[in-house]
This record gives sequence, C-alpha cells and structure tokens, in this order.
Amino acid sequence: MPNIGRPGGGPGGPMAARMNRQKPKNLGKTLGRLFSYIGASRAILIALLVLVLIVTGADILGPALQGKAIDTITIVDGKFRVDLDGMKKYLLLMGVIFGVSALVTYVQGLLSARLAQNTVYRMRNDLFKKISHLSISYTDSHRHGDMMSSMTNDVENVSNAISQSISTLFSAVITLIGVACMMIYFSPIMTLIAILTIPLTILVSTNLAKFMRKYFTEQQKLLGKLNSHVEEMVTGYRTVVAYGKEQKAVDEFSDSANKLRACTIKARVFGSLMGPIMNFLGNLQYVLLAITGGVLMVSFGHLPIGASLTPGTIQSMLLYSKKFTHPVNMIANQYSTIMTALAGAERIFAIMDTEDEINEGKTQMSGERMQGQIEFENIVFGYNPEEPVLKNFSLCVEPGQKIAIVGATGSGKTTIINLLMRFYEPQSGRITIDGVDIADIPKENLRGHISIVLQDTVLWSDTIENNIRYGKLGASHEQVKAAADTAMADHFTERLPDGYDTMLSEGGSNLSQGQRQLLAIARAVLEDPRILILDEATSSVDTRTEMNIQKAMINLMKGRTSFIIAHRLSTIRDADVIIVLKDGVIAEAGNHETLIKKGGEYSKLYNKQSAGLVT
Repeated sequence: MPNIGRPGGGPGGPMAARMNRQKPKNLGKTLGRLFSYIGASRAILIALLVLVLIVTGADILGPALQGKAIDTITIVDGKFRVDLDGMKKYLLLMGVIFGVSALVTYVQGLLSARLAQNTVYRMRNDLFKKISHLSISYTDSHRHGDMMSSMTNDVENVSNAISQSISTLFSAVITLIGVACMMIYFSPIMTLIAILTIPLTILVSTNLAKFMRKYFTEQQKLLGKLNSHVEEMVTGYRTVVAYGKEQKAVDEFSDSANKLRACTIKARVFGSLMGPIMNFLGNLQYVLLAITGGVLMVSFGHLPIGASLTPGTIQSMLLYSKKFTHPVNMIANQYSTIMTALAGAERIFAIMDTEDEINEGKTQMSGERMQGQIEFENIVFGYNPEEPVLKNFSLCVEPGQKIAIVGATGSGKTTIINLLMRFYEPQSGRITIDGVDIADIPKENLRGHISIVLQDTVLWSDTIENNIRYGKLGASHEQVKAAADTAMADHFTERLPDGYDTMLSEGGSNLSQGQRQLLAIARAVLEDPRILILDEATSSVDTRTEMNIQKAMINLMKGRTSFIIAHRLSTIRDADVIIVLKDGVIAEAGNHETLIKKGGEYSKLYNKQSAGLVT
C-alpha cells in the first residue's frame, strides 16, 4: 500500500520532533562491514591481490637491477670500463619485467573496477531494500535528501575508494615489507637510518588524519542537507513560483551551498597537506641516507659495515628509501578518497542499522471472510509521546458504514488513518477488525484489504494503464478499463492520443489535478478493498469533476467500510456517521441532519462554508 503521507501540521507531528542524526560509527566497525561486502567477490579480490603482488614485486626488483647495471661500469687504471654483456643482460631483464608489469597493471585496473561495481551493486541493493522496509515514522522524521544522498553520492564515494584504494593499500603493505628486506640485504646500517624516520611519519600522519576526519563527516552531512533543499525546491516548484519566492529559494540554496563549499575546502586543504608533509619527510630521509652511504663507502670501505657498498648499491638504497616512504605517501594521497568513502559508508550503515518496520502478527485475514467491523478502543498516541494527538480515542464502525472525519488541522484526522494502516503503533489502547487486534495481523495482509485515495495523488512515470494496475498487479486490460470506467476516468483517457498507453510525466504533471485524482480512484476501484479511505479525495478538483467522483464513490463505497476525511463538508452529507475531532477527542458525532440541528462545531463550520466564508 502507498504511504498516506506525512501527518499534517499538527504540533505533535513527527517533523516537529525530528530525530537526531546518528553519530558516525567507529572506524574499525565501518571498515569491517565494508570489507564484508568486498569479500563477497572473493575470486576477483584474490585475483586482484595476486596481480598487485606481481606488479609490486616487479617494482621492488627495479632498483636492485638498476644498481647491478650501474656496477657494470667500473674504473680501472683511471679509465671507465663497461661490462657490455652484463649491462645488456640487466637492461633486457628490466625491459621484460617492466613490460609484463605494464600489462598486468592494465588487467589489475579492470579487476579493480569490477570489484568496485560488484560491491556497490550489492550495497546499493541492500540499502534500497532497507529503505523500502523502513517504518513510516523513520521516513517522516528524516530528510529525504539524506537518504537520496546515501543512495547516490555515498555509494559512489565507496565505489571510488574501492576501485582506487584496495590495490593501493595492498601494494603499500607489500612494498613496505619487500623494500625493507632488500634494504637490509644491501646495508643494515642505512636501513636503520631509514627506519628511524618512520615514528615521526606515523605520528604526523595519524594526528593529521584524526583532525581531518571530522571535516569529511561534516561534508557528507551538509551534502545531504543540500540534496534535501534541491528535492524540496523541485517538488514544490509550483508553490515557490506562485508565492514569488524564487529569490528566497536561491538565497537558501546559496547559504547551504556556501556552507558545503567552506567545509569541502577545509576538508580538501587539510587532506592535501598530508602528501606534501610526507614528501618532505621522505626527502629528509633521502638526504640522510645519501650522506650515510657516502661516508660508509669512503671512510669505512675497509670495514664490514662499508665493504659491501658500491655506487650501484648506494643508488639502489636511495631508490629504495624513496620506495620505503612511498607506501605512506600512497596512503596519504588516497586519504581524502578513503575518508570521504568511510564517512559515506557510516551514513549507509546507519540507515541499514535502523530497525525494520515491526511486522509481528500471524493472523491472516481473507477478503472473502472480512466483514469490515472496526473498533478503536481508548487509543492514546502522539508523534512526540509527551504531546498526545489522540487522547483515549474510541470509535466503533459497523461493516459497510461510511464514516466522515472532520476537524481542524492537527486535530488527528490523518493520525487515525496512520494508526489503522499501522504506519504507527498506539502508545496505549488497541484497534480491532472483526474483533481481531490489528497488531496480530501481518502488515502486508492488513494493508492488502485497505485502499487509500490520497490528497496528493502519487503517480509514477509510466503508462496510465500501469498506474491504475498498481492497485492490482497482474490485472488484465479489461479489468483496468472497467475500473477506470467506474472511476469516471475512462472518458478522458480514451480521448488521449495513446489512450491507456499514454506515458505520464513525473508525478503525472502532464495531467490535470482532477485527472490525476480520478486515476488514483481507479486504482482503488481495481484493488477492490473491504476498507476504503478517502483522504481529501475531492478537495482539489473542479465542481463537475467532483460530481463525477462523488457518483463513482457512491458505487465504490457500497458494502465497504469507508472513512472520508474532508474539509469541504458538502461532500460528506450522505455519510452514515460524521465525527468532529477537537484536541484529540470526539467533540461531536452523528449524521448531517443531527449535527446541523445540534448547532455545535459542525453546524457552525458547515454554515460558514455554505456562506463562502471558509473553504
């Protein structure tokens, strides 16, 4: 069943008590969950790591081979001598290794992209599945733009990090280990000098990383807020234009965009500091090693600590020193991508960790046996528990009765429907259908017997026929056409060039408000429910269309328990019972004639509407 929408303007509505955003989860847990998604493509991951190992191994061998090639050049009797055969051998070997490495690197890139897409495919599907099972209270109390941002930006950021960073991180670890082994092999003393710079590197990088992470998390929050603003602007564009508030919308957007810009600049500026700082520390290490190597070779060449050093080995050590700090630089250069992805993953997992809509209940009800007798027993409910909207609300509805609900905005009209549909659960009291507590009925089964015609008609970007068929998937064309005929929608549909195959624009904007509402009614007719809910079903159409809808509704409501919520009291004169809500309780109840004679709230409001004083 479709969502009846956010409860209106009542002070106890859920938007008045917006839930706070969950704080980001700890880094270790987020990484663990992220790698559980990555690990689902185990074969690709293993193949990728093997290729990274090959490329990294070739990269580690490079400096050693270059050193060997340099040492083929010697000075004998003051003259340079070159071992050409040795030189050719090492150069050929380097050419083969680097050529194979280039080919493997290309395949590695393909596998990285495949791994990233497989991972985000599963994550995106799980997230959408989760969103489709969220409670109405969650969607009412969270910005829709935040959820849209998680489905698009956050998932894309995770994809970018996986495609770029998995191989980078693994390569960094292998490089660090391999280079350390090679350096120890060539010169333990020079290796010790290189290692002494590592604590400083780690200290600087970890503190800078901790400082930057808050900016990347805030950046994602501001992006979600910006998306919410854009969504509201697009969906409410007609209202913005009608009130001449275009500049106000632009100013609000500019303010949000400016905050995002400022935060993004801070995140990127601090993120970009990591690379230069690491490069400086690497160059410092390079200078120290060059001095140490030269001193050892020249001054201590006759001793064991310097005997193994040659110009070639010193060159190899200097290249290895660059590669020794390179893994840290690789991680530093990826830091912005990684932190953005982790902040996004935290938001994704925060949604996934939200409890699903409670769906307990094992009592299945069939439409054939359902009578439609409904009873509200001492219902107490508030979107904010401290501000109840309904206060010990009780109402008994007999099968087939037409119940009209009247009241000021925030009196609880829509809340009654939300509770009947189990979009929310009451704080106390219960609701029964044919004597069965609806808390014992699975929600899918319960909602399958209820049809709603919303105040704001929800139509999809699809054909008219498929929009009507949404009420009963699998219905034939004849059944769809019959439902449209009952809802007085067939006559205008047949006049369209493509008839029932007419494609609707987003929200059905290429139809009039009245036509959209007629299609919504046709959808309800096709569903053939035992219980019918009309939420402001005729409040936005012209008089002639309203008359057509009323004729269709009279036929539709026969034999069905029906609830009608309307501000225009002329549409509910034929209701069996009219209840007037005030401050969460029933102020008046009776049929039209009885309430008019009573001269109470209903009579006053009806007379004002008849005189055109209120609408």
